[in-house]
Amino acid sequence: MAITVDRPGLTDAEATLRHRRDGPNIMPEPPRPNRVAQFAAQLTHFFAAMLWVAAALALVAGMPVLALAIACVVVLNGVFAFVQEFRADRAAERLRALLPMQARVRRDGHVVTVESRTLVVGDLLVLEPGDRVCADATVRASRQLAADESMLTGEAEPIARTMNEPVLAGTYIVTGQGEAEVRAIGSATRLAALAAVTEQATRPPSPLTRQLHKVVRLVALIAVLVGVVSFGVFAALGRDLTESLLFAIGVTVALVPEGLLPTVTLSLARAAQRMATEHALVRRLEAVETLGSTTFICTDKTGTLTRNEMQVVEVWTPYGSVTVDGAGYEPARKLHGTDAALRAARTAADSAARCSPDAHAQRRDGKWTPIGDPMEVAVHVFAAGIGAGEPPPPDQRTPFDSHTRRASVIDADGEHITGAPEAVLALCDTDNDAVAAQITGMTERGLRVIAVARAEQARPKARLLAVIGLEDPPREDVAEAIAACRSAGIELAMVTGDHPGTAAAIAEQVGLFGPDRVVVVGEDLPTDDARLADLLERGGVVIARVSPEQKLRIAAALQQRGHVVAMTGDGVNDGPALRTADIGIAMGASGTDVAREAADLVLLDDHFGTIVAAVRLGRATFANIRRFLTYHLTDNVAELAPFALWAASGGTIPLGFTVLQVLALDIGTDMLPALALGAEPPNPRTMSRRAKIGALIDPRLLRRVFGVLGPAEAGVGMIAFLTVLAVAGWRPGAEVDAEVLASASGALFVAIVFGQLSNAFACRSESRWVGAIGWKGNPLLLYTVAVELGLLTVFLWVPPLPRLLGGTAPTALGWLLAACAIPALLVADTAHKMLRARRHRHRIGRTP
Repeated sequence: MAITVDRPGLTDAEATLRHRRDGPNIMPEPPRPNRVAQFAAQLTHFFAAMLWVAAALALVAGMPVLALAIACVVVLNGVFAFVQEFRADRAAERLRALLPMQARVRRDGHVVTVESRTLVVGDLLVLEPGDRVCADATVRASRQLAADESMLTGEAEPIARTMNEPVLAGTYIVTGQGEAEVRAIGSATRLAALAAVTEQATRPPSPLTRQLHKVVRLVALIAVLVGVVSFGVFAALGRDLTESLLFAIGVTVALVPEGLLPTVTLSLARAAQRMATEHALVRRLEAVETLGSTTFICTDKTGTLTRNEMQVVEVWTPYGSVTVDGAGYEPARKLHGTDAALRAARTAADSAARCSPDAHAQRRDGKWTPIGDPMEVAVHVFAAGIGAGEPPPPDQRTPFDSHTRRASVIDADGEHITGAPEAVLALCDTDNDAVAAQITGMTERGLRVIAVARAEQARPKARLLAVIGLEDPPREDVAEAIAACRSAGIELAMVTGDHPGTAAAIAEQVGLFGPDRVVVVGEDLPTDDARLADLLERGGVVIARVSPEQKLRIAAALQQRGHVVAMTGDGVNDGPALRTADIGIAMGASGTDVAREAADLVLLDDHFGTIVAAVRLGRATFANIRRFLTYHLTDNVAELAPFALWAASGGTIPLGFTVLQVLALDIGTDMLPALALGAEPPNPRTMSRRAKIGALIDPRLLRRVFGVLGPAEAGVGMIAFLTVLAVAGWRPGAEVDAEVLASASGALFVAIVFGQLSNAFACRSESRWVGAIGWKGNPLLLYTVAVELGLLTVFLWVPPLPRLLGGTAPTALGWLLAACAIPALLVADTAHKMLRARRHRHRIGRTP
């Protein structure tokens, strides 16, 4: 039945004039980024710039193949990063898709369908259930009109809209009918304002980006210093300046970590693939490590901690209570109660369902979905499950009204009434004190409560039939996931647009609350960011009725406190906060396109527990990056040793390595084992302690590299080199035969390769010795070590590589000495780990 209004709407002529004056009703086009500039930025950041310089120097030094290889590494990584950024920056553009293509309006007194882009201020929108509102408007006529505004406000319940109240673009009508006068279109709508906030929000640099910049600066500084020293020594020995310069350039280029960038990228890509198997889709590779560094998670409630499915769970009647088992909107239910209570509950469900005849559940794509107000749908599902019959046609219906807070239907069986308990009880002859105790018990358990009554002509007052308790239940794995976050040292806060009482009940059920059980509404948040951060850092708080701007403040306050913030969300209102947080996590199944496009990580199954699995993989990735950094730097120490000894002796000890041998180690033998270390599975204890969010290269790593692993590998290599020379009759300061030098250099090369072979297994753990780790935990490492040995054979025996590199197969003595690098490094690593473990136990023993 249509609503009649006293407004004929605009005339076509007036609508045309206003359209010409105000323009079309479309979302403003987001500023198009300069794609060329975006791609150029991926090729000119600090790391890339250093590699470009290395490529240029390699070209000057007469190594064009190396220059081309370095350039290819930079370009390929730049392309990959550009594609990721291109996808992520489409968030604001997807907002336009939320506006419907057509709308019904009243013009010249008639309801007509027009394109939504032609709407103008003053148009009368005709609204019915299922309609998406396509402009901000003010209600001018309403019959039980309610809108779902969760995508803008986060409020889970439909909002009743009566005369002179607003309905906003992008929301949709759940129940009732109405007409609304358009007051804002296009860029003037609330939806457009959110688009602007999303567009202005910028992502902070990830912890990985900041740490890699520090690593690259350190390694680049070492490479340049070694190059300068090499040039000085060559010049002091009376060599030609041009020759000295080319040699110094070659040494510098050789020590630049060309393999670091692809190793990091491939490690992150592999982790992203593993996260996809855990139902977590990574949209930016850096988000893999950032998630592992997370120290604070701000989570939404509806659809994240809960199923976003209303259901009846308890019915109190004067004849006893009925409890209900079942999930979602599927009609099948298991009921518990006496026969009298079940009959009374069936009668109450029948009356309640008559008051909202349009609500029902529908099976779509194998899943039951609600059509209408979710609470009314839940009542209908319960009525069907308990066996309520088909109602007679109504004689008169009074839809739910936000002022009376009840709805009613009159038919042949009398008047059926449902609504807020206090509104219904006021019409009944029931002992309200006794019923109030039941209602209080339900609300304290977080249930939403409605009362049902029936009035008959023979009775002066209505008779209370039942009090029905409904809930949006938590997901099954949420409590376990929250406990896992706490054991991992991750702090939590529920940040929701929902009612504080409902949010608090869910927080209680899933164990999110801290010891103080803090619940604050958004408008009461401290205005000072420091005080806001203090409030949030209380072991688990609930912030309800939060606006998008307040979400941004929360993320910023925590970031200023030093937290790595993860923010979950699913609605349009979550877009700006998802983009501003260190890592935005969107719901893939129930979330909007805007939230998914703004996020760094999308949970394909919407399960909060998936975040824990993704955090575990993120932490493993951080540990893996430290593993292959340890592996790379140990190799660099061994490569520097021949140059350092040559320079320190003033040339009396021949240079044991050529620049090409260094490059053969870095790009040839070392690359694959380093990648295999990037695939190391998570440690079982990964989630039992706080995340390591400090420097990738810290004093602990440096002590291990420069005090243990590096000296062990370099020491054996130099002993093998000098011993082969001495056995051949060489003495310090004397000329050395070219073939003898090549054989000794080959022994040094083999020693470093063998040392790196055992180093790969030692780097699998920072605390456990190789025997305790086992050999089968990372099968990829076994394969890459086999490839490493194969490449060693190629470099030593396949012409013309031995002559080109400057090292030939060593003598039997050289092989024997070089093989000592394997036990030497393992013994040194094991002794270091045992010493650290002893010191750790000693510190614990002294702790009061």
